[in-house]
Amino acid sequence: MTRVIGIDPGSRRTGFGVIDVHRTKLTYVASGVIHLKERIFSDRLKIIFDDLSGILDQYKPEQMSVEEVFFARDPRAALKLGQARGVALLAGVKFGIDIGEYSAKSIKLSVVGSGSADKRQVQLMVTTLLELSSPPPEDAADALAAAICHAHSMTTNLTLKGSLKNSYARGRNN
Repeated sequence: MTRVIGIDPGSRRTGFGVIDVHRTKLTYVASGVIHLKERIFSDRLKIIFDDLSGILDQYKPEQMSVEEVFFARDPRAALKLGQARGVALLAGVKFGIDIGEYSAKSIKLSVVGSGSADKRQVQLMVTTLLELSSPPPEDAADALAAAICHAHSMTTNLTLKGSLKNSYARGRNN
């Protein structure tokens, strides 16, 4: 079993979602949103780091999935998002966690089947895949979707590695 945390970074709200992965079985562990009130930006970054560090310490994931920065019309907003993302990555590195980074499109494609899915579709699929009784908040759902995307990627990589290891072509090239 592998524990995966997904992070949906934001300078106003940072979502997190923790799942356990056993082969192809996904099990919900926890999720939530770090709400960042109107404060000096550097203080918000410290809150993200401190709160994520506490979450990482509590749930002890072995893998982390972080959504990549997407194109933003406002360059200042993109920079702030990038800084929030950097703080999340730093927290993962501090705890020695393996980190995967995925575009929003890749995450949506992995979870919903469409890279252009809207937030409501992501919430509904996360609810279905993790057998939740109700949809999580948007930012938590996005973080859980990032964790699910990483889990799918892990499963695919293990399957491919096993297929190559046992294939005639690989044996012939050794």
